[in-house]
Amino acid sequence: MLEKFCNSTFWNSSFLDSPEADLPLCFEQTVLVWIPLGFLWLLAPWQLLHVYRTKINRSSITKLYLAKQVLVGLLLILAAIELALVLTEDSGQATVPAIRYTNPSLYLGTWLLVLLFQHSRLWCVQKDSWFLSLFWILSVLCGVFQFQTLIRTLLKGNNSNLAYSCLFFICYALNVLILILSAFSEKDDSSNNPSFTASFLSSITFSWYDSIVLKGYKQPLTLEDVWDLDEKIKTKTLVSKFEKCMARELQKARKAVQRRQRGRAQGNSGDRLHGLNKNQSQSQDILVLEDVKKKEKSGTTENFPKAWLVKTLFKTFYVILLKSFLLKLMHDLLMFLNPQLLKLLISFANNRDAYVWAGYLYSVLFFVVALIQSLCLQNYFELCFMLGTSVRATIMASVYKKALTLSNHSRKKYTIGETVNLMSVDAQKLMDVTSFIHLLWSNILQITLSISFLWAELGPSVLAGVGVMVLLIPINGILAAKSRAVQILKYFAWEPSFKKQVRELRKKELENLLTFGQIQTIMTFLLQLSPVLVSVITFAVYVLVNSNNVLDAEKAFTSITLFNILRFPLGMFPMVITSMLQASVSTERLEKYLGGDDLDTSAIRHEYNFDKAVQFSEASFTWDRDLEATIRDVNLDIMPGQLVAVVGTVGSGKSSLMSAMLGEMENVHGHITIKGTIAYVPQQSWIQNGTLKDNILFGSELDEKKYQQVLEACALLPDLEVLPGGDLAEIGEKGINLSGGQKQRISLARATYQNSDIYVLDDPLSAVDAHVEKHIFNKVLGPNGLLKGKTRLLITHSIRFLPQVDEIVVLGNGTILEKGSYSTLLAKKGLFAKILKTSTKQMGLEGEATVNEDSEEDDCGLMPSVEEIPEEVASLTMRRENSLHRTLSHSSRSSSRHRKSLKNSLKTRNVNTLKEEEELVKGQKLIKKEFIQTGKVKLSIYLKYLRAMGLCLIFFIIIAYVINAVAYIGSNLWLSAWTNDSKTYNGTNYPASQRDLRVGVYGALGLVQGVFVLLGNLCSARASTHASNILHKQLLTNILRAPMSFFDTTPTGRIVNRFAGDISMVDDTLPLSLRSWILCFLAIISTLVMICIATPIFITITIPLGIIYTFVQMLYVATSRQLKRLDSVTRSPIYSHFSETVSGLSVIRAFEHQQRFLKHNEVGIDTNQKCVFSWIVSNRWLAVRLELIGNLIVFFASMMMVIYRDTLSGDTVGFVLSNALNITQTLTWLVRMTSEVETNIVAVERINEYIKVENEAPWVTDKRPPPGWPSKGEIQFNNYQLRYRPELDLILKGITCDIKSMEKVGVVGRTGAGKSSLTNALFRILEAAGGQIIIDGVDIASIGLHDLREKLTIIPQDPILFSGSLRMNLDPFNNHSDEEIWKALELAHLKSFVAGLQLGLSHKVTEAGDNLSIGQRQLLCLARALLRKSKILIMDEATAAVDIETDHLIQTTIQKEFSRCTTITIAHRLHTIMDSDKIMVLDNGKIVEYGTPNELLKNSGPFCLMAKEAGIENVNSTSL
Repeated sequence: MLEKFCNSTFWNSSFLDSPEADLPLCFEQTVLVWIPLGFLWLLAPWQLLHVYRTKINRSSITKLYLAKQVLVGLLLILAAIELALVLTEDSGQATVPAIRYTNPSLYLGTWLLVLLFQHSRLWCVQKDSWFLSLFWILSVLCGVFQFQTLIRTLLKGNNSNLAYSCLFFICYALNVLILILSAFSEKDDSSNNPSFTASFLSSITFSWYDSIVLKGYKQPLTLEDVWDLDEKIKTKTLVSKFEKCMARELQKARKAVQRRQRGRAQGNSGDRLHGLNKNQSQSQDILVLEDVKKKEKSGTTENFPKAWLVKTLFKTFYVILLKSFLLKLMHDLLMFLNPQLLKLLISFANNRDAYVWAGYLYSVLFFVVALIQSLCLQNYFELCFMLGTSVRATIMASVYKKALTLSNHSRKKYTIGETVNLMSVDAQKLMDVTSFIHLLWSNILQITLSISFLWAELGPSVLAGVGVMVLLIPINGILAAKSRAVQILKYFAWEPSFKKQVRELRKKELENLLTFGQIQTIMTFLLQLSPVLVSVITFAVYVLVNSNNVLDAEKAFTSITLFNILRFPLGMFPMVITSMLQASVSTERLEKYLGGDDLDTSAIRHEYNFDKAVQFSEASFTWDRDLEATIRDVNLDIMPGQLVAVVGTVGSGKSSLMSAMLGEMENVHGHITIKGTIAYVPQQSWIQNGTLKDNILFGSELDEKKYQQVLEACALLPDLEVLPGGDLAEIGEKGINLSGGQKQRISLARATYQNSDIYVLDDPLSAVDAHVEKHIFNKVLGPNGLLKGKTRLLITHSIRFLPQVDEIVVLGNGTILEKGSYSTLLAKKGLFAKILKTSTKQMGLEGEATVNEDSEEDDCGLMPSVEEIPEEVASLTMRRENSLHRTLSHSSRSSSRHRKSLKNSLKTRNVNTLKEEEELVKGQKLIKKEFIQTGKVKLSIYLKYLRAMGLCLIFFIIIAYVINAVAYIGSNLWLSAWTNDSKTYNGTNYPASQRDLRVGVYGALGLVQGVFVLLGNLCSARASTHASNILHKQLLTNILRAPMSFFDTTPTGRIVNRFAGDISMVDDTLPLSLRSWILCFLAIISTLVMICIATPIFITITIPLGIIYTFVQMLYVATSRQLKRLDSVTRSPIYSHFSETVSGLSVIRAFEHQQRFLKHNEVGIDTNQKCVFSWIVSNRWLAVRLELIGNLIVFFASMMMVIYRDTLSGDTVGFVLSNALNITQTLTWLVRMTSEVETNIVAVERINEYIKVENEAPWVTDKRPPPGWPSKGEIQFNNYQLRYRPELDLILKGITCDIKSMEKVGVVGRTGAGKSSLTNALFRILEAAGGQIIIDGVDIASIGLHDLREKLTIIPQDPILFSGSLRMNLDPFNNHSDEEIWKALELAHLKSFVAGLQLGLSHKVTEAGDNLSIGQRQLLCLARALLRKSKILIMDEATAAVDIETDHLIQTTIQKEFSRCTTITIAHRLHTIMDSDKIMVLDNGKIVEYGTPNELLKNSGPFCLMAKEAGIENVNSTSL
């Protein structure tokens, strides 16, 4: 049929059976023309429909578009000419075959279609379609055959069809041109991300990424250089998709849980009855034990919706999964073509009669197959990693979103750390597993295929080899499990007194690490050995089973190639399984968290037309369903605009009442109705890391006038004078560089600035000085304050303002005991009147209440006008919470004036341009920006690490690895000699001795390889453990000796990160990547050596390829390193923002700012994602290029084999090519390892940075103080001067005074006068700038810091507790007996509380003491001071957070117990120090008054004014 159609032969195999093979012209003109056309016409309708559906605005016409259209237009004209030619030739006789008409007509239609198609792409972002590109590639490939046939015909001198041939040549040239043009990408104005507009060829080879790689090579990349994400993979889009699927799946899962419970309930109802009466008699202890057990068994007993997360993720991401599945399948099938082609090439080399063109064909096929394989694999990897990071982003965003709505009951189960872990660790685990998910089926497919191909080669003998491999799997699995069990406990107790504990822990950890390293070693040894072992055993069995079996080159090298393929899936299988298991644990955790209950705020009703502002109706609320209600049957009406004070003793439920109103508690019965919006000031102020201004605005628009009013009213203006940079001063995490009072004032300012209807104020005045307290009450809270006319609920311990409130509510034990106005409650002579009496006695408050009405004018005297405060008291008030560590010194920022912190750079650019001009004020940036190293890691860092490993060990390691490489080359050469035997002997007369020799030597060489790898690895495990031990010691010692200023300017997270993240890298990852790097490097060298031994001419090819390789590698490593750094720098803000959010949840919910925080989190995740994506693409960019080099090596090697076929035998060909095939993977791996080593050595660099931190003075010096010093406790200041940092002014300007033995001195002065600097001076937290302090005749600057600090005791303003037992908190060094500790507890009024705890002294204190009330923590600090019993006690006004009675208790204890000590009290409330022997009044760093309280009251100086202000007439008026 086709014969007639062409009028010539369509197919005849004799065409191929000649040295000059060719295809018949008819075949070329029909089949090879119709393949591309069929492809085009079949797919065109779908493509046009797709364009129509997804069209965007039409873009402008580009030169590239015009060029393509013109070229296709030319093709159209040529087709028309050809048709015309045929018609003129055809003179009626049937000489012209039909094919001459059909093809031009088909082409006319096709080119019109192509024109239309190219035009339609103007409406797409990606101008070049994959489908047209494939069409052009097919056309060019299929046209090649006809092209060479026509040329041959012309060369033979047959030019009957000259015109036709010329037309064909022109068309073919145009085709090639268009193909070249379609490789270029067109720019699009709408998006700056080149991956959207990249052409098909550019995107499969990742060439669009070239620009970024070059940029990264020239200069370190910054965040701005990294392109934004595609909308489709932005967190917001992903999460909304995920949530749709999640809602459905979660519902199903919840129903399943209910079904399970019903089933259980029916089963259990019988047992239940007996259980009840037993339970009631159970003692508390057993219940607690039960509770612990419950926690341990949580996996089995708890009912939470299970098994929905995986389904949800699958439904969200099934498209990517499908695409990657197809690519992986194609790659796996192509992989098995390599051994078959190798076999053909070997038989070609052995068969001298084969035609040369066959050899060239095989070489080209080798290359093409390898190329397609590389492209499939790399695009598959890209999709998988994209999937992984998208899953991670989705999980992170969902966990964050859930945290904002999680009920308190569910939230209690997680510490902040655990929640952050869900986000960091578990999301990461899921990411890892999704990247490998396809290996599950692909491994099985690869194993099955390899075994079946091997069976075809060697028959049943294969089973011996495969058996060995299968045996190695469980051994590897067991070792992997074992090494996981050894995996390492990290610890965070980095307190100086715990140095010994840390050392102990670290010692254990290092022992574990060594074991871990050795197990790892045996694993790699088995992995390295398995291919050698397997081939030795298989070949030995094959030869020994049957004397007719002779090993020839085809069999041996094809099998070796197949074994190499088999090695990967077998090695990966245990890994995939373990990572699946790890991920399943993570999934369960995430399912439990994401499926937890949300806050139930149904009991809080928001009515907008309601006559009351807040109404409690029979409201009972609890913190935990299992405990009794904290708020009981409260009925309370609050009218709009009222100022209501809530009073009551510690623990009477004041804060809980507020929490119930904010919807933070579980409702028992009743409800609360609220009219309007709420602003909330919590008792423990929550401050974000950011500028002071950001904290006050809290996401609102800036209204300058209102903002200034708020600052003035909250008494923040004096602080702004003092803070470097004013309101742009950066506040550290948790407000670390502010005093308690400043934090509270900022918290109050934040609420005041928001224009809300109801203000809930939880004791906002507890931490501020008396006159500030009064100022704030008058200006903000009181009847004439900024908030007048708003509804205000004020919890307070301060009695002086109660006469001015509209209504007072007295709480006790969670119920309302009394309520009414001040006068009615006094008249009633009930509980309130009693409380008032005890706390005022003769404070003359009744009188003061009237005086206060008009005390506005004397404020002027108290608050020095702004000008008086010196500029550079800088950072005076930046007092650190931990009053001991009250300093603030940071290195000068002048050098980095323009350095923007990451956060700022994420904000809109225009704001920054303004800020850039203003110079940063000295000291304004508190938290130093984390130092991102740029450029190459210095050689010195590598040397530091190698020295730490020990040089002679390194020498041994390298020798061992080199011997291994030599043995590898040897065994390959031996195998090729062995296969050569098959030519000399044929099966029958193969001498047994020769056979045994071959098997024996081959086996021995294999063994040598294994043994030396094992030795090398064991040495390297030992060396790396040694190295990490040394680095850790240096780091720990140095961090503990760092001055306080270092901790002020460095967030804890960053220090912990050095200890956890970086040390763990030095422990685990760095040694592994170094080891892999050496092995890879040697493997490549040995492969190249082998190829060159066989064909020396190959050296000419390796040199240019080597140059290209190093060039690509240099480009890549620079970019990749920087992207990895950007990734880690953009990742930490996500976690810190998250932990900040979790700690400030009640505030965020009260202000209803959840959306803003969600948005912030999404932006953070997207920023991190774009770095990760860019990094993934950079890896793929590299891999495609390297695999191309590897494929070229294979191609050239096979070409050499064909060209030099006369001098080479089949065994050499097999030996060279089976090694060359292996090189592709190894090359990619080497570059990956190089960049891994580079990335991981950064950990050493970062550790080194902290090893070099400057130290404070030595702990112990040669000059020891006399034993029993200080015996008297006399303190002399001689013209003492102090400054925070060299570039700042003095804070203490020449203080001179004597404090006698056993004197009680009170220190007063307004904020920023230098009170706390005095403490810093005594403890030498800051070193003197001049003058000296002498204690009992010893100059404190001359002795070691430990000698000094052990002899002083401090009760800090903010109680600091560590996580551990109560006992450890009181006595970390175990110096005291239990009796002494109980005695101290009794004196601190804690005995009954501690005795009531189940575990007594062993009671666990949680992080920062969160499970104790603030008052209890304060009392614990008092007990700690009582135990130390030193001659000098420094008290930093410790009574801010305590109610009046507890305050009274503390004061009496101190007076009694410390009567024999010299006491210095830094006071905020004057009445606490009126009974001191002397009072020191500080102002502006100088002593302005110093004398007894009576003297000072008589002089009408600054002290007298303060006393008047606090309502103190004479010394006795304050006796409590």
